[in-house]
Amino acid sequence: MDAARAVAVSGSAGVAMGVIGLLAAVLASAGGLRTHWLLIWLCAAVVAAPTGAFLMARRAALQGFTLLGAPVRKVILCLLPGLFAGGVMTLNQYRTGDLHSIPGTWLLLYGCALVATSAATSRIVGVLGSLFILLGLVALGLPENLQMAVLGGGFGALQILFGILISKRGHAREI
Repeated sequence: MDAARAVAVSGSAGVAMGVIGLLAAVLASAGGLRTHWLLIWLCAAVVAAPTGAFLMARRAALQGFTLLGAPVRKVILCLLPGLFAGGVMTLNQYRTGDLHSIPGTWLLLYGCALVATSAATSRIVGVLGSLFILLGLVALGLPENLQMAVLGGGFGALQILFGILISKRGHAREI
C-alpha cells in the first residue's frame, strides 16, 4: 500500500533552495567575485541540497512515509542519476577548462532529474523540470556574461515560483 502512494513535494523546500540560488546568483555576479562563480555555486549546492532534503523528509514524515519506504526510495532513485551525471560532467568540464558549459549542463541535468522524479511525485515537478531543461538549452548558447542570470533564474526564481505554486496547491498529486 505504501508503494502505491506518491510523495507530496514540499513547497517550502523549493522556496528555501530558490532563496539560496538567488543569493548565489547575486554573489557570483558581484564585481570582485565573478571569477569565483563556480566555487560560489558549488557552496550554494552544498547548502541547498541538505536544506531541501531536510524539508522534503519532514514533509514525507508528516504524510506518514518512512525515509526507507518505497515512495521515498523511488524519489531518491529518480533524482540521483541526474544529479550524479551533473557532478561527473562538472568535474570533466572543469578538468578540460570548459567552464562555459557548466551552467547549461547543471540546468539541463537538474531538469532531467526533476522530470524523472515527477513519476514518483506530481506533474508540477515534471513541468518545473521541463522548464529547467529549456533554460539549460538556452544557457548552452548564451555568452558567459548572461549565464549567472540564467542560473539565478532557474535555481533561484523558478524554484521559488514553483515552491509557492506547490504550497498553494496543497501538495496534491495530480493523476
